[in-house]
Amino acid sequence: MAVSVMAAIPALKELSGDLKRRMDQAVATFQANLASTRTGRASVHMLDQVKVDYYGTPTPISQMAQVSTPEAQLILISPWDPTVLKEIEKALRTSDLGLNPQSDGKVIRVPIPAMTEERRRDVVKHLNRVLEEHRTAIRNVRRDGNDALKKLAKEKKISEDDEKRALEEVQKMTDEEIRRMEELSRKKEAEVMQV
Repeated sequence: MAVSVMAAIPALKELSGDLKRRMDQAVATFQANLASTRTGRASVHMLDQVKVDYYGTPTPISQMAQVSTPEAQLILISPWDPTVLKEIEKALRTSDLGLNPQSDGKVIRVPIPAMTEERRRDVVKHLNRVLEEHRTAIRNVRRDGNDALKKLAKEKKISEDDEKRALEEVQKMTDEEIRRMEELSRKKEAEVMQV
């Protein structure tokens, strides 16, 4: 019923789809951040946010090498082009992941140290910061939607009642997406704090 308010009005159908797409994109980015957040176990997704300077272009490691986890506490990186070994190693050292890569000239081994209680708390703080950034992104999408609705009402393209219902719908959409991210964050936090 709530979706039909904006979907039923031709002037709002496109706006509704755009807002939903932008909010979903913010949630997807948040999920990618969660996947790359370090827990006690090695995961190839931990390196998703690390970019390597490859001929002047910041490139994800996964596009330059095969990344695998042969053991629970080890990430193995086998670059397709051995000349980028040093750049990958440098990118890993300068990342904020606190990793100490070891290279043998062909592959890079990244041991994942067991997390201390203090490090777990730091990771949870980082998660909360990332969550707040993405909440803000969704609120910015809401603000853009509300501004567009007010403009349409001012131009008499939609009635005041339609504007009011659409504003409520945008707020519901916002609350829903934020609740989704908070749930994902709670699950990841429990995973991080698990010893």
